[in-house]
Amino acid sequence: MAFPVRTCALVGRFSDPRIAESVGTLLPHLALRGVQVLVSEDAQLPAHAQAVRVPESTFAERADLVIAVGGDGTLLYAARLVARHNVPLVGVNRGRLGFLTDVMPQDMLPSVDAALAGELEPDERPLLTARLHRAAGEVLQSFALNDVVMQKHDTGRTLDFETRIDGTYVNTHDGDGIIVASPTGSTAYALSCFGPIMEPHLPALVIVPICAHTLSDRPIVVASSCVVEVVLLERADTQANVTCDGALLGALTPADRLEVTTGRERVTLLRPPGHDYYRLLRSKLRWGRGSFEH
Repeated sequence: MAFPVRTCALVGRFSDPRIAESVGTLLPHLALRGVQVLVSEDAQLPAHAQAVRVPESTFAERADLVIAVGGDGTLLYAARLVARHNVPLVGVNRGRLGFLTDVMPQDMLPSVDAALAGELEPDERPLLTARLHRAAGEVLQSFALNDVVMQKHDTGRTLDFETRIDGTYVNTHDGDGIIVASPTGSTAYALSCFGPIMEPHLPALVIVPICAHTLSDRPIVVASSCVVEVVLLERADTQANVTCDGALLGALTPADRLEVTTGRERVTLLRPPGHDYYRLLRSKLRWGRGSFEH
């Protein structure tokens, strides 16, 4: 970062004892360094915590840095808060896998100090833009760092839907839904549906069917410049929702159209120098057990 950090926003589920422990350590540490800390208006903090309560919607305008304490879901939420602003993120892992929140609790204070000193390396990741075009003309829009998902809702029935890429018909699907993931999101929900792992800076999208009714309905990797469209077909008891990084965008009906593109917006993650993506994969996916570790 080319500017001093005077204000920092903390994002996390502070009612979780593990997260509260990290936040309780972090607050006085930041105060000693003269950094003002912003938290949400309903944050559960110790009685004498030095923090300013503001609406989360103002974090991106007021903060020089955002620290997400929790799992990858917490960082994804923080990424949506700063999607239209150039505010960098540091993720402290108090969750499970932690592909994105890769600062471990024992490394939290040195990593935060390095972030304040501008010594962490910026890692820019593109965001997906999802647009839900309603039949009446309304357009709902949201961003996603990992993925946009169209999935069946409150019914045991599969969905019939069509996909198009850049206006060209691709396939008619029968299944539980479909995932459009960024390279960053290739290790999230898409991976559990047998999608490929993509290097995070690859200019691509992956389209992954969810529980497809036919074995030939396979994931497809396309250029990041492509426009992916999904249209739900008429069928009895059809109910589907669209989510962006797990947050609901809206219901999809056969009269609507979902459009997913790679947006212009970027999220900047701050990494320790020498961050090794492939070492991260080995650690999180338990690769190479029983073989030599380099």
